[in-house]
Amino acid sequence: MNHLLNRRGFLSRTLSGLSSIALAHLLSQDRLLAASPLRPAIDPSRPYAPRPPHFEPKAKRVLVIFCSGALSHVDTFDYKPELIKRHDTPMPGAEGLVTFQGANGNLIKPIAEFKPRGQSGKMVSDLLPNLAELADEMCFIHSMTGKSNTHGPAESQMGTGFTLDGFPSMGSWVTYALGSENQELPAFVAIPDPRGVPQNGPRHWNSAFLPASFQGTAFSAQRAIPNLARPAEITPEADRATREFLRRLNDRHLEKNPGDSDLSARISSYELAARMQLSAAELSDLSGESPATRALYGADDSNVNKAGFAKNCILARRLLEKGVRFVQLFNGSYAMGEGVGNWDGHKKIVDQYAVHAPILDQPAAALLKDLKARGLLKDTLVAFVTEFGRMPTFQKGANGRDHNPKGFTVWLAGAGVKRAYSHGATDEFGHMAVQDVTTIYDLHATILHLLGLDHERLSFYNNGVERRLTDVHGHVIRPVLA
Repeated sequence: MNHLLNRRGFLSRTLSGLSSIALAHLLSQDRLLAASPLRPAIDPSRPYAPRPPHFEPKAKRVLVIFCSGALSHVDTFDYKPELIKRHDTPMPGAEGLVTFQGANGNLIKPIAEFKPRGQSGKMVSDLLPNLAELADEMCFIHSMTGKSNTHGPAESQMGTGFTLDGFPSMGSWVTYALGSENQELPAFVAIPDPRGVPQNGPRHWNSAFLPASFQGTAFSAQRAIPNLARPAEITPEADRATREFLRRLNDRHLEKNPGDSDLSARISSYELAARMQLSAAELSDLSGESPATRALYGADDSNVNKAGFAKNCILARRLLEKGVRFVQLFNGSYAMGEGVGNWDGHKKIVDQYAVHAPILDQPAAALLKDLKARGLLKDTLVAFVTEFGRMPTFQKGANGRDHNPKGFTVWLAGAGVKRAYSHGATDEFGHMAVQDVTTIYDLHATILHLLGLDHERLSFYNNGVERRLTDVHGHVIRPVLA
């Protein structure tokens, strides 16, 4: 410690300290320092109150369609003539290639024929013919990459920005920043597939270290929000009096415990539940939908899973119509096993996708058409995502494709993005992203940008770190912006 008391040492350290202050000032003037965080001012008693964005937004709300299990890009949206040409031959440079489940066999052409669609002539496969017809509405990102080739961590990254558990979902970040336009419904709704939840389950809609108010509410057309109805033996007057008494007790307790976000979340959730007793019941009642609308979606189809997903798509439209800020609609369930109820086509991809494609195709296409017909697509951003892609080869000794996070396709539609546009590319076989390579961080940054949010400044201070949806990464994919 003697050197700290030395005059020469003291003066030299003072000089270096002052020069650091001067450098920081100059860097700040030239805007070369990291931008200061922007944390929304939230009234704990009204956590869902609408809040202004950082700048003028293109979109007011978001719909995410999440295909659980990893939908194959080379069989749907990423046309590769060379893959067709070299069908059943070894992939050049891939001798001894081992992926998630083991060694790979030969290149295998798409399991459905690709055809030009719409005025743009975009090549999309016949696997999803109804969605293919809407190619002119879509903004394709063909160079998406992820950090994991395992479903759980990959789903987590697409949903939360991190491969590890314990981070808030995309919808939680959005509702934390912006609140909601509708105070009688949840700001963030997750709609699981009729067959069950994805592998990561509730972690897709968790709020983690964000205030608990911003976790998603999960319900579907098949499973309405439980415990909303008043028991028949309790009169409306007694119900109101009880709620008022509880409100007073809660308010008194909150005064004694300021800053208790869990308590604030519980109070606000009870108050929201009271308001939802009427609004949610009406929302979940699809009987008022016209026969033409039900037919458009396939809501009365003999395929029970397709009809269930179609009703979920109608529910998603109704939620967006009511001003719900963020809706996450899942297609595919993990609990049924590998590829049985989701897009994880390892062993018999032709047979498996023949089951899953009709469940997704007509209802999802109808949802996009319906949003446009009602004028909702003008200020709603639709993001069609999956956790990673699949290999252009078949697995050795199997008739399916292994996991591939090195290059896959997602698409956007609606508010603020170009129509009939393709960004980035994979190589000639669809194996690796090689042109305008993008990341999930970039996708999240772009979604936030279209909502009027700066992904580098939207943060929450947790355990000594300014946390962001995009961590310390991400760039807005500006070429896709309209």
